[in-house]
Amino acid sequence: MFVLGIDPGLAATGYGVIDNTTSKPRAVAAGVLRTEADAPIAERLVELYADLSAVITEYSPSVAAVEQVFTNRNLKTSIAVGRASGVALLTAARAGLTVYEYTPSAIKAAVTGFGEAPKDQMMKVIEMRLGVTPTSADAADALAVALCHIQSARLEGVS
Repeated sequence: MFVLGIDPGLAATGYGVIDNTTSKPRAVAAGVLRTEADAPIAERLVELYADLSAVITEYSPSVAAVEQVFTNRNLKTSIAVGRASGVALLTAARAGLTVYEYTPSAIKAAVTGFGEAPKDQMMKVIEMRLGVTPTSADAADALAVALCHIQSARLEGVS
């Protein structure tokens, strides 16, 4: 089973695909989908939809796990992330994937054992557990979302 993890953002959406068919999860792909800051919002959302659709087509994940939007002190940033999150949820659901959402603190707790782990600790744990060095924090976060789902699914007895 391939799990697609998504860290949504309007400027940068991280994605990570993990193969969970062996005893140790293995990173298959990770990257960042970017949109142009000066493009109209609607065009950026269409571009994000197309790019996420291409990732789903290329890797054929069984499920998708998306980081839930959290309220940021910057309302403009929260709205942009909320829009990108909606596109991520829609794209995965339209592709026929079951979609799970996890809070940032749940992801950090599942991956590091500490719900307030800093970014550098998350990156190190992802590197140790998957044997890859993510190219960006967004890609690392997406791999962490996928790992969180794998662990949660095992605990809850779902796939």
